[in-house]
Amino acid sequence: MSNGMNTRELALDILLRISEDGQPSHIALGNALVKHQFLPKQDRAFITRMVEGTLEYRLRIDYVIDSFSKVPVEKMKPVIREILRSAVYQILFMDHIPDSAACNEAVALTQKRGFYNLKAFVNGVLRTISREKDQIRLPSREDDLLRSLSVEYSMPENLVMKWLGQYGQETTEIMLADFLTERPVTVRCRMQTPYSSPQRIMDSMRDQGVTVEPGPYLPYACRISGFDHLNALDAFREGKIMVQDVSSMLAAEAAAPRKGDYIIDLCAAPGGKSIHLGDLMGGFGTVDARDISNAKVELIQENMERTGILNVQAKVLDATVFDVDSELQADIVMADVPCSGYGVIGHKPDIKYRAAESRQEDLVILQRQILDRASEYVKPKGVLVFSTCTIAREENEDNMLWFLNHYPFVLESLDPYLPGELHSESTSLGYLQLLPGVHKTDGFFIARFRRK
Repeated sequence: MSNGMNTRELALDILLRISEDGQPSHIALGNALVKHQFLPKQDRAFITRMVEGTLEYRLRIDYVIDSFSKVPVEKMKPVIREILRSAVYQILFMDHIPDSAACNEAVALTQKRGFYNLKAFVNGVLRTISREKDQIRLPSREDDLLRSLSVEYSMPENLVMKWLGQYGQETTEIMLADFLTERPVTVRCRMQTPYSSPQRIMDSMRDQGVTVEPGPYLPYACRISGFDHLNALDAFREGKIMVQDVSSMLAAEAAAPRKGDYIIDLCAAPGGKSIHLGDLMGGFGTVDARDISNAKVELIQENMERTGILNVQAKVLDATVFDVDSELQADIVMADVPCSGYGVIGHKPDIKYRAAESRQEDLVILQRQILDRASEYVKPKGVLVFSTCTIAREENEDNMLWFLNHYPFVLESLDPYLPGELHSESTSLGYLQLLPGVHKTDGFFIARFRRK
């Protein structure tokens, strides 16, 4: 590593922005990598893994630290806490890093940050953990299943308990394990002309040294890894690929737009589904991509400019505020509403540490406000697609049933629009709950309604 001390210090600063300042992990990490893009690829990869890994395994790491430290993790100074967490992550999960290097660099960083009097404490805790790591025993399933799953998979007990009740132990463990699985970037290959077929686009990325694997369920989805910057890929710069999970692609497929349709996408940023819908219409029709702020709409516009799509327009509009000009105007309304995000914990691990029942209750209210507005924009016999990136039944099935009970809509089968391997009793009724690990996607919910 060209500058091991600096990379660890950068990782520390990012972790502090996330844990102390409340900055979302993908934003804190992304901003730091852009700012320090001059660093070698190896160093940027090390920083990424340090930050993401320390976050993913935080509860398990804290359990280990508390087992060897006289001072509980929650009582430590924030800087010392994050120094210890990231060092323990290296000791337990980064086999190519010598334990001695992790310990020495943590002690040096402690001194550099002005905590000279805590050097011996940091050194003692880390040396003991390094020496006795093979004897660490996690809580047993027999004594306390909830505690055991929480520590082993580093998931807060309130979420484990919720999912055990909703999905049972087997499915819950599959999801918990999947959240900790390293995953490549998923992209959608755009099919604008015969010369931009998925195979041609995938081959062009392989020619640039990218590892490309076919994605699940859809022929135009693929997973890529082994690249330095997305902007270095011709296919990305030329607008031939969009970073988008397959679950999001399936939501656009479920909408099944026809050429010439008018579509309103209510919570559209960063624009992946809007552009997908525009592509599915072959450049005809109009997608009205809306979101709540200038910053979010600018993200949509950036993707529109990069892809060169002409049948998508972006504007600032609050989805909870009624737009009289849109009443009964849309052939399709997409309502991919704000949610708890539990389905994408594998990408954004800090989500799990912010989970709270009160926040979820507020989200359910917000979701219903947006669905109420969405219902007013759908033409008679038009379609409303409701989706979230969560696995919480309160936000998904419960909201779906609430909507059916209060509005003149019926569920419509998803089977004509989804690949056969996803067909089930629920898809025949009109909805699909994708679960991490159970399905080959993020956690995601899709329901298709038809206005009576």
